[in-house]
Amino acid sequence: MSMKLTVANAQGFQVNFQGQKQQGMGCAGAAFVQDGSTIFYNPAGMSFAKKSEANLSITPIFGNVMFVDSSTGDVYRTENPVGTPFNAYVLQKSKNHHRLAYGLSITTPFGSTVQYEPGWIGRFAITRLSMKVFHIQPTAAFKITDNISIGAGFVFSPGNVSLQKDLPVQFNDGSYGHAEISGAAMGYGYNLGVFYNPGGVLNVGLSYRSGINMSVSDGQVQFSVPNALAGNFPDGTLSASLALPSVTTLGLHIKPNASWNVLADINYVGWNTYDTLAFDYATNTSSLVDTKSPRMYHNIFAFRGGIQYAVFAKDKVLNVRLGGGFGFSPVQSGYLTPETPDGNRAYVTSGVSYEFNKRFSLDASIYATKITRADKNLETQLNGTFTTIAWAPGIGINYNW
Repeated sequence: MSMKLTVANAQGFQVNFQGQKQQGMGCAGAAFVQDGSTIFYNPAGMSFAKKSEANLSITPIFGNVMFVDSSTGDVYRTENPVGTPFNAYVLQKSKNHHRLAYGLSITTPFGSTVQYEPGWIGRFAITRLSMKVFHIQPTAAFKITDNISIGAGFVFSPGNVSLQKDLPVQFNDGSYGHAEISGAAMGYGYNLGVFYNPGGVLNVGLSYRSGINMSVSDGQVQFSVPNALAGNFPDGTLSASLALPSVTTLGLHIKPNASWNVLADINYVGWNTYDTLAFDYATNTSSLVDTKSPRMYHNIFAFRGGIQYAVFAKDKVLNVRLGGGFGFSPVQSGYLTPETPDGNRAYVTSGVSYEFNKRFSLDASIYATKITRADKNLETQLNGTFTTIAWAPGIGINYNW
């Protein structure tokens, strides 16, 4: 898997880039059907799609973290690679039953890549983390009345993780030992939705994405230590798990006239399942024992919204968008870690779409945020202020039939 995500755009390690149109409107979209991305935002909306459609998009993320140590004032920075979350959708309206629609999506709703500069003060906690999670979701929706539809999808979630850190043991040249934990993960879940479209000014959507337990059953740990200590740090296998949260979303869509659309989403994210990061090593020694590090995430609310204005020029359509949002951090005081230096965040977005003809259209969006969080970790005693700056331009192409 070559996809990389950056910690700078995630709430916890949740990634909110699953549709260019929604990204332009603050990442809201549970009650507004525009393309195949409704498979993710609210599967019930598929029944109200006007056409069958395929969509593909990518959102490169440029983000970096600065840490200022509270005791010394020393400054350390990350050297994060460019993140590349993407999504692909195919939505098919049934030819035999006008109330039925089905589809398939591949999305990247969770992930993180953070890499700190060499020699930084927290190197014994982490030097680099790369986590990649995919959701592959076959989905179906059905109109139970002319105004109400329901939808459901099964989520197959493969992924992998790599965590690197230095060890407090030194070689003759003064350099420190190093450890890398890696492994493939697998999990399963589901997505449900209800969509109400009375045919007037207001539409309502309600969706639920289940939590998923990502299990690593055959992970690997590798050590680079002085020869005299090699027996205390044997390479070998390990097991671990990571709980991804459930997400419940209530969405509203107001259409006052043919040109304007107004959206609002409220997310409730069940982060309290992520209370511990644990590694169970197949071989233990006096220096290598199973670890359980507290994370103590708590459930949060996030609020997203935006507007869309349709500009008509002959038979072409240009849509312009503006949005933003605010999300509380799931990381409690005393548990902030450099792997996810998260805080309460506000962000702004904008976007545009242009229809080249009746079948092809192009979307673009941009996202920007700045987050500052000061804390002292109770386990590692790392104490200071993290500042994260990120911006993400996205682009997507659509084809309908």
